[in-house]
Amino acid sequence: MSDDSSSALLTDHYELTMLQGALHSGAAPRRSVFEMFARRLPEGRRYGIVSGTGRFLDLLERFRFDTGELDFLSDNGVVDDRTLAWLADYRFSGNVWGYGEGEAYFPGSPILVVEGTFAEAVILETLALSVYNHDSAIASAASRMSAAAGDRPLIEMGSRRTHERSAVAAARAAYVGGFATSSNLEAGRTYGVPTGGTAAHAFTLLHDSERHAFKAQLESMGTGTTLLVDTFDVERAVATAVELAGPELGAVRIDSGDLGATASRVRAQLDALGATGTRIVVTGDLDEYSILALAVAPVNGYGVGTSLVTGSGAPTVSLVYKLVARARGLEPDAPLEPVAKRSVGKPSRGGRKWASRRLDDKGTAVAEEVFPHDPSSGVGLRPLLRPLVSEGVVVGKESVHDARERHRATVAELPEQALRMSRGEAALPTVFH
Repeated sequence: MSDDSSSALLTDHYELTMLQGALHSGAAPRRSVFEMFARRLPEGRRYGIVSGTGRFLDLLERFRFDTGELDFLSDNGVVDDRTLAWLADYRFSGNVWGYGEGEAYFPGSPILVVEGTFAEAVILETLALSVYNHDSAIASAASRMSAAAGDRPLIEMGSRRTHERSAVAAARAAYVGGFATSSNLEAGRTYGVPTGGTAAHAFTLLHDSERHAFKAQLESMGTGTTLLVDTFDVERAVATAVELAGPELGAVRIDSGDLGATASRVRAQLDALGATGTRIVVTGDLDEYSILALAVAPVNGYGVGTSLVTGSGAPTVSLVYKLVARARGLEPDAPLEPVAKRSVGKPSRGGRKWASRRLDDKGTAVAEEVFPHDPSSGVGLRPLLRPLVSEGVVVGKESVHDARERHRATVAELPEQALRMSRGEAALPTVFH
């Protein structure tokens, strides 16, 4: 799908089934409020990170039923002619509020609030959930890995472990969640994510000797490049690398074996050879736990792939999109009344909500507070919902760098226990007023 193509069919059939039924009953224009939230965090997690906002807003602007989309729906009998005519003129004209991208969230947090007619808002459900569930899973995992890594930079390198389009979204979400760079060039072009890359074992094996391979890479890339030193014998490779590059060698990469023990030996060897400034980067099936285990090792950076792009065991964060309020009548100014499902194990809280984070006098977050009205910005309350769409016009776009900075600030605000890697409950209680 090209960047300027319609996003309207990135949805489930049943959204249009509901639309057709609501047009038939006359309820389609009824003013409604939907909220997206998680009933719980993935098992053992202490906080989540919101991501996907920027991608959702881009897709919302392209949510149009053009000739190709309408022909498909008609040819396959998905909806009737009346619904086709309605879809041909579809333009979301409502309002959307949401947590800023990069913000922490907790169970019950109203991450996204969509207000419009029922017809306009209901057909956005799948689009919103597919974007936010994927990207928030990646950003949440990335945030934990960033916490484990401390000041050491992380490289996202999971493109070969997921769908080619998911790889771009994952690289973006990882950058929001604290990763420094990505190997994915499309993420660099589309979103401005910094990119980087070195060489694989194939490059070494291509050449007649490891020395020849290193020499070619150094001559073409400069001494600041990173050389992969575990294709054959690590000690010999490090010696060859420093002999060819001198003490200005940028970095070496270790991709296999006991990473901590190998890194210690390599550090000692580099220092003995005078390459005290040469960095050590480790890769190879890392996750937040193995990164934390390497905290005492002389490692300068980590490359993470499979675990990151699969959410480190939580590939979705199980967000839901539920109708929480509807107007009492069909008039545009009719007052809203709460609605909620009562299904066993899947209850929801009715009514439009506003969320703030309660901070103590040291600026540390102590609770997520959710109100049935817009509270005044009192002392110790930080409002979380910000306008994203106003009367159909997208107003909340920001750069991925802004989202990354918000992530840094929100994590710094969390209590210390939130950043522990051990299993635990949500770091903040969600208080409904």
